[in-house]
Amino acid sequence: IACLVMYLFAEFDDAANLLAANPDATTISIDEPVEIPKNQHSRLQEPGREEDDELLGTDDSDKTELLAGQKKSAPFWTFEYYQTFFDVDTYQVLDRIKGSVFPVPGKNFVRLYIRSNPDLYGPFWICATLVFTIAVSGNLSNFFIHLGKPTYHYVPEFRKVSIAATTIYAYAWLVPLALWGFLMWRNSKVMNIVSYSFLEIVCVYGYSLFIYIPTAILWIIPQKVVRWVLVVFSLCLSGSVLVMTFWPAVRDDNRRIALATVGTILLLHALLAVGCLAYFFDAPELDFPAPIIPAHNGTTVTTKSH
Repeated sequence: IACLVMYLFAEFDDAANLLAANPDATTISIDEPVEIPKNQHSRLQEPGREEDDELLGTDDSDKTELLAGQKKSAPFWTFEYYQTFFDVDTYQVLDRIKGSVFPVPGKNFVRLYIRSNPDLYGPFWICATLVFTIAVSGNLSNFFIHLGKPTYHYVPEFRKVSIAATTIYAYAWLVPLALWGFLMWRNSKVMNIVSYSFLEIVCVYGYSLFIYIPTAILWIIPQKVVRWVLVVFSLCLSGSVLVMTFWPAVRDDNRRIALATVGTILLLHALLAVGCLAYFFDAPELDFPAPIIPAHNGTTVTTKSH
């Protein structure tokens, strides 16, 4: 022990001599942690805009997009390429449907539900279900409106299925395509405008239509006031999802262009709902052919019926 103590004192004396010879030398204590500088953003972050910055491709969203690109690297003519668009489970679809029916104020639908894995499974089947729901409910509504009229004969109108399918699928694909093209064009004028891919926009529009499925079923009720209250309520829910999703992408643009873009999105969404209600459920009553009643003297009497 005495030898060890003498050795430590000798080492201490050597260190003291070296420090006296070079006073500017720095020492490192093993008790003090070495600080590693953290990477800082080059620009200042404003409060409440961190979520939008992630949508514009910063932070973890870059990693997500990189992983998504690696995931969908198969050639577009192969089955594996399109299989990735339907790679979702039941819990993800139900979670996204819940998010479209109960939007969270101030939260972005893409960032919360879509960006990690955009899909076409939910939008496709939501549109298909909505097509048959509107067609069947429209026929039932027409039946209940004219129920009890002696001159009315119920005939199912199968052409409503094709009309509803053309309208809904055209809206769910052409409007997102036009919006995506517009955002791409604005990106050439203003930086950081485009923050969504075409698949993400289609996904948002597809899930936003789910609220109209139960609404179309309730449209069978033959009361115009109830129908219009339902359509306004549905528009508020689905429209809020679209506004909270696309406003962060255009708000840095020219103020008038940003407001016009959001206004056009809401207008087209309202036209779809009001058009379906007016055409499939609030169609004007038709004049039915008047029945021919034979008279006692051999002649016929024609009565007018509406």
